[in-house]
Formats: sequence, structure tokens, C-alpha cells
Amino acid sequence: MKWGFVFLFLTSLLIPFGAVGQQSTVTLTNRETTETYHALQSQLETAKKHPVNSSQIAQAYLQLGEYYHILGLYTEAIAQYNSALEQLGPNFGEPLYIVLNNNIGKVYLSLNNFELAEKYFEQTKQASEQLKVDKGLATSLGLLGASHEKQAEYEDALQDQRRSLELFQKLGDNQGIAITNENIGSVYEDLEKFELAYEYFKKAYDHFQGSRTIEEINVLNNLGDSFRKRGDYQQGLAYTAKALDLAKELNDLHQLESAHKDLSKNYALMGNFEKAHEHLLVAEEYNSEMLRSQNYDQLNVLQTIYETNKKEAEIQLLKEQNKVSIANQNLLWVALFAIAVIFIILYYYMGRKRKATLKIQQYKHRMLKAELDKKAIEEQNLQREVQLKAASLSRYSLHLSQKNKILLDMSNTLRNMVSRKHMNTSDKIKELVKEIDFNLKQEGEWDEFMTFFKEIHPEFIKKLSALSENPLSPAELRLGMLLRLNLSSKEIASILRVTPDSVRVARYRLRKKLPIDQKDELVNFMIEL
Repeated sequence: MKWGFVFLFLTSLLIPFGAVGQQSTVTLTNRETTETYHALQSQLETAKKHPVNSSQIAQAYLQLGEYYHILGLYTEAIAQYNSALEQLGPNFGEPLYIVLNNNIGKVYLSLNNFELAEKYFEQTKQASEQLKVDKGLATSLGLLGASHEKQAEYEDALQDQRRSLELFQKLGDNQGIAITNENIGSVYEDLEKFELAYEYFKKAYDHFQGSRTIEEINVLNNLGDSFRKRGDYQQGLAYTAKALDLAKELNDLHQLESAHKDLSKNYALMGNFEKAHEHLLVAEEYNSEMLRSQNYDQLNVLQTIYETNKKEAEIQLLKEQNKVSIANQNLLWVALFAIAVIFIILYYYMGRKRKATLKIQQYKHRMLKAELDKKAIEEQNLQREVQLKAASLSRYSLHLSQKNKILLDMSNTLRNMVSRKHMNTSDKIKELVKEIDFNLKQEGEWDEFMTFFKEIHPEFIKKLSALSENPLSPAELRLGMLLRLNLSSKEIASILRVTPDSVRVARYRLRKKLPIDQKDELVNFMIEL
């Protein structure tokens, strides 16, 4: 690859200013154009991945912007320059800021957008004055002068170019001095002051002579123009011929077109219209070839940019898909972790709940056991109380039996005494007998007996009455109660003041009234009620 030509192009835009308006073109092959783009793009990507500082990335954007500018892709060029400025941020003290601002102005100048071009040149001029960067200031002034010249503002153009020349002379920058002299000569040429124009062109040529560069071709063409416009056609032809030879050597289509066009004008003024026409046709061919080459390079680079952006978009899409996939995996792991945590919490909660339930059940069990124990104790107390009352009732029954027996014996004794006629106490004994008999007939003690019995056996009388086929008499009820107390017939006879035979008869009658099997005992029946 002809890296020398490419480097020449890229570095030419770094020169503070040149012959503005005279765009140079180096013919590159399709492969060279593509390789140059890929090399610059790779340099930018490397700077992004392994940045030493922001200026390194800005420099990479700058070189890519210059490449677009050379190819005439002005929109892309400005985009790259702005990206470089973004990398610098508010750090306007960077020398790179001055270069970038000037380059943006150059793009707008190429598009004849003088207002925007001068805006950027003025910003660079002010920044250079504040930072006291003489070279940046000289460059900005030169570019402002070129803008004024294109707008036919020649006085302003000369003023800016002269200030620029003074600064370059102060700096001892021969390259800047030569280009500024050439620009001043161009202004004088527009003013048709060809003698002054020649002087400045000659100063520029003294510096570029023998350099075999595009700048030398520009000066030779300008010298030829100055002689032609003064009417010295031979001198004009000589300088233009030199420019043509050097343009052929460098294979610069724009300079070839310019040289043939100048030769056509020169021959036309000399009256040699055939040669003038011949050179004009060649100039048009070079112009067409230059346009084709430029369009081809632009299309090639745009296609390369499109393919690169497409690949980057596909890579980015794959990255995003990979991110989504990773995000889904992470989400799945998070969900699984969350489910595991929920299960652990539920297990822990259920365990706690089981323990709490078990504690509650144990507590209820203890409470129930305590209640049962309490009821058992109460039942035992009741049983003891019943036993005590039963014992009391039995004792009371015996007491009744004994009392009645005593009373009966006393009654019999007293009767015997009364039968004795020689006793004087018969009247009184009769009264005593009457009183005892009266007491024996009282039912108060039976009422008290009934109260005791109902406390111990509250449902007995109701059940017994309900089981009887016929209504039971009070005497039968008393017999039933005494049988329930498991008293013998003799004890019952004593209590009821009847003979044991009478008790057996009463038992028989009571049995007939009750639904008792012949094999069952009456006493057992009464106890089971």
C-alpha cells in the first residue's frame, strides 16, 4: 500500500492552513482505501479499549475525521471531530482543541458555509490568544483570511494574512511563512495586482522548490497564472508545464486538471486554439476521472462503514442477546434461590407452628388432665360424701330402729306396769304411754330421713315410680328406700314397727308391681336403679 501518499494526506490537514480551496486528490485503489479505513478504525478501537488518556482517543477520532474530509465525506468528518471534542470535554487548554476547531471550520469552508466556518475560526483565535499559543493564533488568522478572500472581502483577508505572517516569522516557521506568502499572493491576484502577487508567490516557491510536493505544484500554477495574466505567456507556459510534470509524477488528478486548464487558457490567449481545445479536453477528462475516483472512494468507504456498522450492530445484538440470556439465567437462579428461601422459611415457619401447636396441645392435655384430676378428686370427694351420708343414713336408720325398739319395749313395760293393780302410778303411766304412742306416730323423723335419702339418691323415687305398673303407696316407697340401703328384713321390721313376716309380705307385693325377673333379687334391683 502507498502509505506515503496516505500519510501525506492525513498530515496535510494538520498543517495550520494551506492553499484553501485548492483540494488535492491522490488516487488510491479500492484495496488501499479500505485498508486505510480499517487501519484508522482499528486504531480508534484500540485507543478505546486501552486508553492512556482521553487525548489519545480524541487523536484517533481526529485522524479518522481527516480521512473522511479528504474523501469529501464532510458529514462523517464533522461527526468524528465532534466525538474528539467530546473526549476532551471542557479542557480547552489542550492544543488538540485548537486543531479540531480549525478542522471543523475547514469543513464548513469547503462547503462555502462561511458563517459557521468563521465561527469556529474565531473560537480558535480567542482560545489561542487566551492561552498565548502563537502558532494556533497564526493558523486561525490564516484560515479567517482565506474565508474573507472567498467572500471577496480582500482588505479583511490581507489584514488577517499579514498578522498570520508576522506570527509565523516570529516563530521561525518556514512552512507557515511560505503558505501565508502564497495566500497573500492569491489575494493580490484577485485584486489584479499581479506584480505584488508574483513577489509573494516567488517567496513561497523559494521555500517549496525541489520539495516535490503538492504545495510546490500549487505555487508553480500560481506563478504561471501571474505571468499569464500579465501577458507574459511564455513564462506562464514554462511554470505551468513544470507544475504539470510534477503533477504527473505525484499522480494528483486535481493538479493535473488544474495544470491542463491553465495551459488551455494560456494557449487560447496565444491564439493557438487547437492546443487550447486539446488541453481543455484533457482537463475535462481528468476532472471526470477525479470525480469518478472521488465518488468511487466515497461509495467504497461508505459501503465499508455500512458493513462495519452492520457487523458491529450484529455483534452488539449478540452481546445484548447474551446479556438477556445471562440475565434470564441470573433471574432463574434468583427465582430458584427465592423459592429455596421461601421453602426454608416455610419449613422453619411450619416447624415453629408445629412446635407451637404441640405446645398448645401439650398445654391443653395438661389442662384436660388437670381438669380430669380435679373431677376425679371431686368425684372422690362426692363418693366420700355419699358414703358419709349413706353411713349417716344407715346410722340414722339404725337409730330409728333402736329408738323404736326402745320405745316399744318401754311401751310394753309400761303396759305391764299398768296391769298391776296395786300400783298408784297407773294414771301417770297411762299418760306416759299415751305420749310415747303419740311420738311413735309422728312423721317428722321420716321427713328428715327422706331429705337425707334424696340427697344421696335424687332420682330413685322417680325411677321406681316410673317402673311400677300400678301407683306405689307411701309404705311401699319407704320399703323400696330401705331395700335400696341394703337393710335386712329384720332391720326393716324394726324401723317400720312391724313383724318380719309383715315385711316379707310387703316385699312380695312390691315385687309384683315391678318388672323383675323371677331369678333376680329385689334388693339388687333396687340397688341398680
